[in-house]
Amino acid sequence: MRTSIVAMLVFSVAIAALGQSSSSKYEVGTIMAVRPHATGPNDSQSDRRYDISVQVGDSLYVVLYTQPPGTISPVYRAGLSTPVLVKGNSLRFNDSLGRSKELPILSRKTVGAGKRPLNF
Repeated sequence: MRTSIVAMLVFSVAIAALGQSSSSKYEVGTIMAVRPHATGPNDSQSDRRYDISVQVGDSLYVVLYTQPPGTISPVYRAGLSTPVLVKGNSLRFNDSLGRSKELPILSRKTVGAGKRPLNF
């Protein structure tokens, strides 16, 4: 009886460990700059889109953000840090209401960790 309980416990811990190893880890991202996104001839003028530079460790990501109606401009978020998850070609974060948002990464480059890039 005791051996079966120990075996079940070891088995459940192993299963939990396998599930966690495949999950990704959120890191601290700092918003370095916010600029209006260049609009093309086919883009709607009603969409307020921004190129937001986010530094995560020694990487600088530029993501495309579309501002939802009735929200404050992201320009005022420059300099703030937030937990982000970089996954493939997207960057995920939670908004102020805890909803997960996924933004496409437009570009990425390596910069010195903890240093502000000189050119945006």
